[in-house]
Amino acid sequence: MSRTSSFRAAYDEVLGQWPGPVDTVDLPTPYGVTRVNSCGPAGAPPLVLLPGGGATSTVWGACAAAGAARTHRMHAVDLVGDPGLSVPAPGRALRSVADLVGWMDAVLDGLGPHGPVALGGHSYGAWIAAHYAAARAARLGRLVLLDPTRVFAGLRPGYVLRALPVLVRPTPERIRSFLGWETRGAVLDPAWLRLQDETAGLPAVRPVTGPRPDPGALAEPPDTRVDVLFAERARCHDAGRAARSAREALPAARVGVLPGVAHHALPLTAAGEIARRLAD
Repeated sequence: MSRTSSFRAAYDEVLGQWPGPVDTVDLPTPYGVTRVNSCGPAGAPPLVLLPGGGATSTVWGACAAAGAARTHRMHAVDLVGDPGLSVPAPGRALRSVADLVGWMDAVLDGLGPHGPVALGGHSYGAWIAAHYAAARAARLGRLVLLDPTRVFAGLRPGYVLRALPVLVRPTPERIRSFLGWETRGAVLDPAWLRLQDETAGLPAVRPVTGPRPDPGALAEPPDTRVDVLFAERARCHDAGRAARSAREALPAARVGVLPGVAHHALPLTAAGEIARRLAD
């Protein structure tokens, strides 16, 4: 089995654990074709979810099974250029925050949701979601940021040093070692871990980087509800300090810290709490 086909098999195995039926669509955008996996009642409020870097849209299956797919029409997106089934357009790489905003515009246009959208993201996906909310508040009714990185706090140098070998030359062994360290040995879904192993053989694309989102722009829209959840045991930043910064920047937001949860494990091990808050 080729590396690409083994990745696809691992991806389909994790997707097969979602509560069915799951609808898949490939949306054309200026930056490539974007794969979206959707489930939940067709008439339910739309919820668009962005994964953390390298996690793929399949990471949201635990949240769907925990109840998010009962209260929302859930649309989980594979980031263009990241592991997953989205296909970047030749010669049209995402290079800036403005490009990401344009890409998200095209994704939402393609999904055609009825009414304001709830947009959520984890880690790097939360950074993208926050930038989009700052630029396109009128399109959103709710913003959910799950342990966002580089939004309310910078990355700890020790975390960056530990992650660097995985970013520069990923191998299954390095990925497993890093996840074991960061999650402090949390028990993770074996199928999802196999999928993470398979990402090591995929072509790497440099992610978009840039400044933190403007907190004033996030706080400005009075009709957009903002929820921010931090992982208490995250190694990437100090969760308590980041939560305090979020409360200062967004006084009207609901900000919380989930005890006993690590950063990379958040969508998997805290799925029940995430689904409960989404339903609230």
